[in-house]
Amino acid sequence: MEFRAREHVPLLSAVCSVVALALVFGAATQSIPTTYVPHPGEAVLAAIPHLNAAFSLTAICTIALGWRAIRRGNVTRHRALMGVSVLLFAAFLTGYLWRLTLVGTMAFPGPDVYYRYVYLPVLAVHMLLAIVCIPLLFYALLLAATRPVSDIYETRHRRVGRIAAPLWLISFAMGVGVYAMLHHVF
Repeated sequence: MEFRAREHVPLLSAVCSVVALALVFGAATQSIPTTYVPHPGEAVLAAIPHLNAAFSLTAICTIALGWRAIRRGNVTRHRALMGVSVLLFAAFLTGYLWRLTLVGTMAFPGPDVYYRYVYLPVLAVHMLLAIVCIPLLFYALLLAATRPVSDIYETRHRRVGRIAAPLWLISFAMGVGVYAMLHHVF
């Protein structure tokens, strides 16, 4: 019996989502042994948040342009821009997990009132949206990757994309806000 990815997109999306979220939560709880993670040096670790902010800002642009392209019927441009968005997200996530595993979370440097009433709510919504986006993105990506363009219109790709894209944009934007509060505002 041959396994065909296109016939198992929901299952593959679920498996990929569980693995991705397990890596994120493993890194956040310092459960990943650092002996398995190469140490790049302090300068690289210090640069990762700034690179990730650049990846995030660029991804905001590519997602918005990809959304605009499909609304105008330009499937080729949409596919290219969303592919770049996924690569930017992968680069962001690699750097984020690498640093989080080796360094841990960063303490909020500002006053307690901002921590409680601005930083934590923004961080919580950002994290919630990121968690919700993961399975939606895997589902939309796997639908697109396992079918010719002509067949995508018969799937839930469009419906899921209409939910995933704005949530992804908001999550990236809020992530940039968290970065700004941690590294520039305070």
